[in-house]
Amino acid sequence: MKLHQEFVIARPIEEVWSFFRDVPRVAVCVPGAEYIGPKDDGRHAGKVSTKVGPFQASFEGEADVRYDEAAKSVALEGKGVDRKGASRGKMTMACALLESGAGTAIVVDSDVQLSGTIAQFGRTGLITEIANALVAGFVTNVEAAIGAGATTVAREPDAAASPSTPPAAKPISAVALLILALRGRFKSLFRRTA
Repeated sequence: MKLHQEFVIARPIEEVWSFFRDVPRVAVCVPGAEYIGPKDDGRHAGKVSTKVGPFQASFEGEADVRYDEAAKSVALEGKGVDRKGASRGKMTMACALLESGAGTAIVVDSDVQLSGTIAQFGRTGLITEIANALVAGFVTNVEAAIGAGATTVAREPDAAASPSTPPAAKPISAVALLILALRGRFKSLFRRTA
């Protein structure tokens, strides 16, 4: 399943690029994500959990993240397994940062492959709605984390607290996902009748 998303973070491109190069800080901003740590081969281990009604998934896996300094782009290849639900997921992602006024536009193209129980949700379009909700939460969390880091540095330049410790991200709620899914369904119905 291919996903295309575009969003703007209200921070200058150099700040956003510097932030994106800090994998643990970025991971904390993804709702439901937990950064486990770096692996010996340079990959990063992590976990992403979500709950939609009675369905709960917790994918644990690893990702290879590559940066292109000149192009201000990130390439990611990841895979994970939900041992409880016997589901598997693979994802490739290309993310480009572009100047957008005083902010930074981010264009993300992903290819997600799902198998097992969770694959049925991909067919209903729910995965797209979950991805859109995750992006909305991610943008809010990134702006808060970058702002908190900038504020901490300005107020306490030699304090023991590190500006690279962002606030903990809140997992996305099932109610928010349900509302987004219903809204998506209504939009698709109106597009067909128009």
